[in-house]
Amino acid sequence: MRTAGHVFPAEERRLFLAHFIVAHLAFFLGIIAGLLQGLSRTGFLVLPSTIGYYQLLTLHGVALAYVFTTFTIAGFLLLGTAKTTGGSFTPPERRFAWAGFVLMLAGTVLGVFAILSNRATVLYTFYPPMHAHPTFYFGILFVLFGSWLPGVSLFSAYRRWKNAHPGEPSPLFAYMAVATYIMWLIATLGVLVELVVQLIPWSLGWVPRIHVGAARTFFWFFGHPVVYFWLLPAYIYWYVNLPRMIGGEIFSHLLPRLTFLLFLLYSIPVGLHHQFGDPGIAPIWKFVQTTLTFFVVIPTLLTVFTVLATFEAAGRGLGATRPFAWIRKLPWQDARFLAPVAGMLFFIPGGAGGIINASYQLNTVVHNTLWLPGHFHLTLATTVVLTYFAITFWAVPALTGRAYTSGANRAGIAAVLLWSTGMLLMSTAMHVLGVLGEPRRTAFATYAGAAIVERWAPWRALLAGGAVLLFLGALVYLAAVAYLFLFAPRAEAIVDFPIGDVRKRAPPPPPILERWGLWVALAVALILIAYTGPFIELLTQTKNGAPPLRTW
Repeated sequence: MRTAGHVFPAEERRLFLAHFIVAHLAFFLGIIAGLLQGLSRTGFLVLPSTIGYYQLLTLHGVALAYVFTTFTIAGFLLLGTAKTTGGSFTPPERRFAWAGFVLMLAGTVLGVFAILSNRATVLYTFYPPMHAHPTFYFGILFVLFGSWLPGVSLFSAYRRWKNAHPGEPSPLFAYMAVATYIMWLIATLGVLVELVVQLIPWSLGWVPRIHVGAARTFFWFFGHPVVYFWLLPAYIYWYVNLPRMIGGEIFSHLLPRLTFLLFLLYSIPVGLHHQFGDPGIAPIWKFVQTTLTFFVVIPTLLTVFTVLATFEAAGRGLGATRPFAWIRKLPWQDARFLAPVAGMLFFIPGGAGGIINASYQLNTVVHNTLWLPGHFHLTLATTVVLTYFAITFWAVPALTGRAYTSGANRAGIAAVLLWSTGMLLMSTAMHVLGVLGEPRRTAFATYAGAAIVERWAPWRALLAGGAVLLFLGALVYLAAVAYLFLFAPRAEAIVDFPIGDVRKRAPPPPPILERWGLWVALAVALILIAYTGPFIELLTQTKNGAPPLRTW
């Protein structure tokens, strides 16, 4: 007999599940490419002549960094916003979300086809003058346009709720989803300009040359905030879903909202710290954006405080009295808790590495070495991915009506342990190899027997071993997800998607936090300060540009 609880309309369940299905198909493609790439790069596997190393590297990056993340984020934010703004979307809101899904799927098919047919071996950064087939660039454009349309649904649902509840603070989940999508819409303008003005006309042969410096700057206008587009949904799960799961309450109305506003302000005007080695940009602009980058530490520290305070309050509510005894009261045996907390722990060294990357003098030591992929895998591939594991373990049973069984939970814990161990080995090896000077974005090479390569050998073996464990963890995770989709028994009670409540003693947030026009204006002002000078310098330099280049 099913108990009362929230049930989404059938069409919305199909909408949300469609996003999670495509996300996990991309995840499967990406981990296969990652394993082959990791074993090939370290010399433990010789690829057949029909598969290129850089082709695999491109597929790995695009499938995981763009497709898996974007579909997961859209499904998760749509699901949580629908629930917190009235229980479901209106028909027009659903149509916008479906249109976005179709566009993103079409773009994914175009992009993956270009990669698999070896017409777009340009890595996930697609730097010119490396030249891809137009279908690849159109695929990215379709995914980009498609990713905007769920934002229309979110904004509409948020506004509808506000109109029905004047003077009340908006639901925290919906507020965070709106902030995430405003940041995303602004950030994607950079890559939109790069695609429409530069890459697509160049790939079609309409213009013979391309301004490489401008293209790289447009990309990193988008390329750094995309990290926060991946990360902020994980923060939402930490802030909003975990408290309900552990039997606690959200610690504060104010701090989560302030955190997301600070990310909106400071996550976009910081891309030049990826371009410390680029010519044509004056050092003063790199210094300005480096300074802004360090401000991003503030919302991260706010998150640490708020999440830990929520955990401690929940543990004390369960009877803990001694200092730190609350830690033992938390549900470590549940993969839906263990996975994101493991991700939080990995974010500590990941964040420390980010400070090094954003520091000009230290960055010069590790720039374009394996240190950078090591850092990237700690943040995206661990903190974000492990939290997405937990999101999926909650979302799929809530949408299919199947039980989250003890067997699925054991598989989830095994997946988390395998993934975490594999990432610890692989990322550690990458960081050490980077300090020892091994370049990134290179296939396996002996470097003509150079003495330094002998020092790399044990770390390369560790990297390969970590890649294997990651692949095994991913397979266990996908098996658990497939079981929850198709084979788990029907739940006796409705499986709800947990959304926490803010504690009653928390003071209400000031209304100024919901004056979106003000915060968008401030974000635009910071962007103009950070980017006007660099773009003027770049665009007034030589206009000869570079012709297309294909090396594969």
